[in-house]
Amino acid sequence: MGDPVCSGVSRRAVLGGAGALAVVVTATGCGAGQAAKTDTSPFSVPVGDVPVGGGKVFAERGTVVTQPNAGEFHAFSAKCTHAGCTVKGIVKGQILCPCHGSSFNAADGAVISGPAEKPLAARTVTVAGAELQIS
Repeated sequence: MGDPVCSGVSRRAVLGGAGALAVVVTATGCGAGQAAKTDTSPFSVPVGDVPVGGGKVFAERGTVVTQPNAGEFHAFSAKCTHAGCTVKGIVKGQILCPCHGSSFNAADGAVISGPAEKPLAARTVTVAGAELQIS
């Protein structure tokens, strides 16, 4: 091994750079599906925005609202209980997390497949005419 001073890069600089990179990777979390700061205060959406047999993710509100059967609405935290990534969509009765593949039941938020081990936190949804009140 050559003299680190003569090569222009010391072992300390290399190790320090690797440590800084590890901090950046850790701070950036899950990438594209990563949870952003969200507003979880009460809000309302039109009933028609939530399809029967599916649902809609309101990422900016940290909430996913589902309608597994006509007129049956549920709301959950959109934050995956595995690593905190924001869930992306609802397919065939499952709420899907894009980061590590966890899926949750659209009717009750229960884990269908991991690595998540805990269900999505429930939120309250109330039908008020043509609006859904989420709190």
